[in-house]
Amino acid sequence: MNQQQYEKVRDGRGFFAALDQSGGSTPKALAHYGIEPDQYSGDDEMFDAMHAMRTRMITSPCFGGDRILGAILFEGTMDRDIDGNGSAEYLWTEKQVVPFLKVDKGLADQADGAQVMKPIPGLDELLARAVEKGVFGTKMRSVIAMADKTGVDAIADQQFEVGRQILDAGLIPILEPEVLIDSPEKGAAEDLLRSAIHDRLDQLEGDRPVMLKLTLPDQDDFYTDLIAHPKVLRVVALSGGYSRDVANEKLARNHGMIASFSRALANDLRAQQSDEEFDATLNEAIESIYEASLT
Repeated sequence: MNQQQYEKVRDGRGFFAALDQSGGSTPKALAHYGIEPDQYSGDDEMFDAMHAMRTRMITSPCFGGDRILGAILFEGTMDRDIDGNGSAEYLWTEKQVVPFLKVDKGLADQADGAQVMKPIPGLDELLARAVEKGVFGTKMRSVIAMADKTGVDAIADQQFEVGRQILDAGLIPILEPEVLIDSPEKGAAEDLLRSAIHDRLDQLEGDRPVMLKLTLPDQDDFYTDLIAHPKVLRVVALSGGYSRDVANEKLARNHGMIASFSRALANDLRAQQSDEEFDATLNEAIESIYEASLT
């Protein structure tokens, strides 16, 4: 493991750029960016267009390790190049941004108010390839819709089980059990989730830490004890559909949490913008998210 990257993730001031839209979310993300489905043909061209958007963001002069600690990539991004270098290598060597990889394959159908991850075939091979390409850690998402202890426990069990597999491969896992922001039982679900995470952190073997990516909570500073837990390297927040202004406002009230935003970061970027307009728009988003992550 790269000690310099480890220390940056643990101690750095800044936030994570979540650039990991994939599969079914890609056409919607591209359309919002200003590239409609009739402008590409088939998955290869679609993912090429998405990579061009991500490359434009990553190579922007305002995108760098002074404010962005890490970036979460889709597998297709990891396997593509930026300016002649592998994407993960470029992020670290050119931008001093620590590369992470999304490894989940989407969500299973809802049961007990929750959606666990679908099976991840070939995960060991993917993790070995990620290590070879210079990736530091991974991210995987589950979803909690209701305050059902059976469902929350199933989510936590799976996240920690796969997290151990990722740790064994020499990578740091970001566990992401997202509580939906429009859940009618959001606060109660967060209570269950916090307890479930605590129980499993206490059972985690050795001194290998995990990271947590959590929905901005209803109660400010609700995750302070997890942020301070010796088995937690960092707690990052997902924007979850909140606007950037609302997400930033909520984040600033949760001390020690930093952002890992996707839509809230890229929401105002458009393919049709000039480089000057694009960079200025991206810089404004980066600065606002960075400031909210410093509290």
